[in-house]
Amino acid sequence: MKVKTRIAEILATWFYSGRAPFAPGTFGSLASLPFAYALQYYGGISALCVFILVIFVIGVWASDYYAKAVNIQDPGFIVIDETAGQSIALIFAGTNLWLYGLGFLLFRLFDITKPWPVSWADSKIKGGLGIMLDDVLAGIMAAVVSFGVIQILG
Repeated sequence: MKVKTRIAEILATWFYSGRAPFAPGTFGSLASLPFAYALQYYGGISALCVFILVIFVIGVWASDYYAKAVNIQDPGFIVIDETAGQSIALIFAGTNLWLYGLGFLLFRLFDITKPWPVSWADSKIKGGLGIMLDDVLAGIMAAVVSFGVIQILG
């Protein structure tokens, strides 16, 4: 396997967490939590936002390249999109573990059920951008709901 393909595989599967024998998206989301927490702990929300932007750009390339390499349009084992979406869902969580749990559950809910506009992006946008965009939208929805919960509960 070419080095470029191997790098794309490692990134697209988020360090092979997407190769879990079941629920690869859930495992990809779980594997993202320590990264988001460490970034929030050491660098705050701005560090997490930079990470999200970098992961999005890298994710578009890695998921597109690796999906083409394995000749599958949107393989379940590509989970770098979960990393981006899950990180977005945690923007308002700070380092509060309860809010991490809430953000995790909300992101998985929106990623699995795919309400509009997540379903639109999932069905209409193709390639690496399409792989990434539906999870980004699910993450935004989860972040908005989390923010609302934070505002209501103080």
